[in-house]
Amino acid sequence: MGARIGVITFPGTLDDVDASRAVRYAGAEAVELWHADADLKKVDAVVVPGGFSYGDYLRAGAIASIAPAMQSVAEVARKGIPVLGICNGFQIVQEAGLLPGAVTRNEGLHFVCRDIYLDVENTNTAWTSGIAEGGSIHIPTKHGEGRFQADAETLERLEGEGRVVFRYQENHNGSRNSIAGICSENGRVVGLMPHPEHAIDDLTGPSTDGLGLFTSVLTSLVSS
Repeated sequence: MGARIGVITFPGTLDDVDASRAVRYAGAEAVELWHADADLKKVDAVVVPGGFSYGDYLRAGAIASIAPAMQSVAEVARKGIPVLGICNGFQIVQEAGLLPGAVTRNEGLHFVCRDIYLDVENTNTAWTSGIAEGGSIHIPTKHGEGRFQADAETLERLEGEGRVVFRYQENHNGSRNSIAGICSENGRVVGLMPHPEHAIDDLTGPSTDGLGLFTSVLTSLVSS
């Protein structure tokens, strides 16, 4: 039986369908998960997709982080099940305490929507093991609150432990250290602001570079 990857839908989620499509392109079964349901249906990995969960009230990702589904995700993540947070999903996993730091309004306070290049800094995670070390990927970004922030001690720890996974070649939003994505200490949880699920097909994206994250996790599941 093939791998089963869950994709959570919250009120306001926009990119769950695209994330599920990316999972299928990679060769896994996409399993729909509902925010109000604590049952993760025995999936092998979880994608927390982008959008505007709960209308971004309070703070982006704050309400979603305490939804029953995310409480279950937090529990299984601590046991080593791979979790990928994309854009609003990155904000959600941060609010849930699975990744450090926070994201705030972009420098200049403008919403940014364009294709960008990311340097791949860490290929030892569950979601990047199949990507060429030292390479770059070309994928879309679209956010108004994507500026990665952390205190000096946290930044030093992330950099020193090699937990910066993706870095902007052009820092368009003012993120500290040009950070676009980070990982947990064990490399099983990854969060990034840009959208790999929108770069899996030459017909609809700037490249197919984003597919590498989804095929990487399948390899990771086989070897774990």
